[in-house]
Amino acid sequence: MAGVRWLRVVPGSVLVLVPVVVAATTWSALVANHPLYPLLLLAALLVGLWLVVSGARADTPPKPGAIRTILRWAAAAGAIGLAAMLFWLKPFVATPVALDALNADGPVTVTDTRSETTYEPAAPPKAGLVMYPGARVDPRAYAVLATAVAEQGYLVVVPKCPLDLELLCIDAADEYVTDEIPWAVGGHSLGGVAASNYADTHDTVDGLVFWAAYPVADLSDRDDLVVASISGSEDGFSTPQDIADRKDLLPADTTYTEIEGAIHAFFGDYGDQPGDGTPTISREEAQAQIVEATVALLESLAAAP
Repeated sequence: MAGVRWLRVVPGSVLVLVPVVVAATTWSALVANHPLYPLLLLAALLVGLWLVVSGARADTPPKPGAIRTILRWAAAAGAIGLAAMLFWLKPFVATPVALDALNADGPVTVTDTRSETTYEPAAPPKAGLVMYPGARVDPRAYAVLATAVAEQGYLVVVPKCPLDLELLCIDAADEYVTDEIPWAVGGHSLGGVAASNYADTHDTVDGLVFWAAYPVADLSDRDDLVVASISGSEDGFSTPQDIADRKDLLPADTTYTEIEGAIHAFFGDYGDQPGDGTPTISREEAQAQIVEATVALLESLAAAP
């Protein structure tokens, strides 16, 4: 064992362990959503296996030298850092309630691919909504809410972004927004930032919906944009104070709906989120209000000349 190169074996073992754990706990999300993350996990697994095998089979000790030693330690630290990043990117997987809604028979036609999920009403849609998911949230987690909105006669599209990080696909709405019907963009949490950035740079959308989110860009002079902010009073991430502090970035006629007792994770169905608040209302009651406020904005777009 004197020839074992531990600076290969240890980080290699970590690179093998992380993809195995992630795949075992989030498999359904890995095979259903954007392929970049599982491809990175596979690459890490293969590199890790090579490091373990080559390090364990070494029949001579590594060559001495300060520079070589520093480079070996740096490579080992980089490998472990990569594994840590990949583990942090592990998604919050959609719950069975969301998956049941995704596959349910009903008036809404659901088409789920690795690039987006569309929820199409039975009649020609009156307006459309591109809804960006929250960071690291399985896009399928919005099936209950999206279906309920689509049942009211609106086309809903939930894009699936690389690594489930919506800032990496801000322009995803370009593929769906047309001039045939009015369109709004919206987003949950970080997805709301992506949606607001899209609205800031595209005058092709008529509405903007925030779910437990707030803007970074200044949209206060956009009198051509109908905006709705829907939030929860017990949200541990996008707190009521956070929403209030950004009001100056939105048009003066923005509609604010604070759902009493709702938390951040109620804006999707992906289980508990560490650091979130404690709800004092049921998920079903909160989501009914989220749908009502969202449909109200879309109705205003559909009714506009």
